[in-house]
Amino acid sequence: MAFELPKLQYSFDSLEPHIDAKTMEIHYGKHHQAYVTNLNNAIAGSDLEKSDIESICSGISKHSAAVRNNGGGHYNHSLFWSIMKPGGGGSPSGALADAINSAFGNFDEFKSKFANAGATRFGSGWAWLTVGADKKLQVSSTPNQDNPLMDVAEVKGIPVLGLDVWEHAYYLNYQNRRPDYINAWWNVLNWDEVARRFAQATK
Repeated sequence: MAFELPKLQYSFDSLEPHIDAKTMEIHYGKHHQAYVTNLNNAIAGSDLEKSDIESICSGISKHSAAVRNNGGGHYNHSLFWSIMKPGGGGSPSGALADAINSAFGNFDEFKSKFANAGATRFGSGWAWLTVGADKKLQVSSTPNQDNPLMDVAEVKGIPVLGLDVWEHAYYLNYQNRRPDYINAWWNVLNWDEVARRFAQATK
C-alpha cells in the first residue's frame, strides 16, 4: 500500500501571520509530497510496502538512506501538520500540563528548553517533545529528517510534539531569524492534539 500525503485540516492561509500561505503551499505540496513520492519509490517491491511508517522508523538502521530520509520526512511532516491549527496557542491543561511541570519545572521552562533545542540545532533538523521509556517527557533534537522513533536516535521516545527547523519551513517569511519563527509558532500550536498523543503514548 503506497503512502499518501495526509489531508490538511486547514487552509494554507489560515496559520497567518505566524506561518504564511506561500510557505505552507510549498512546504506541504512540494516538500512533503516529494518525501512521500521518494519513499514509495524506495520501498517499491519490498516487504516495507506492507509496513506502517512507525515500524519503518523504528528499524531504520536496517534500511537504505533513501528510506531513512524520506520515511522520516513523511512521518515528521505528518505529525507537524496535525499539531498546528488556526487560532491555536495558549498552554496545555490536565495530565499533559502536569507532566510538563513535573519534567521541566513549569511551562515557561519547557518552552525555553524546547525553543533552545530548535534554535541551536545546527543545519537542518527538528526539535521534539517525546515520552521516554520511563513515561516521562523529554526534549531533544534530531538532524535532517531523523526522529526519536528511530533506532539510531540519541534520545529515543514517542514524539508528541515536533517542530520543523529546516529553512524551507520558515525562510520566505523569517529569512535567517529562526528564533523569531519558533516564537511565532507557539501561536498556532494545537495543544488538544498534543494532549491526545501524550495520552496515547502513556497508556
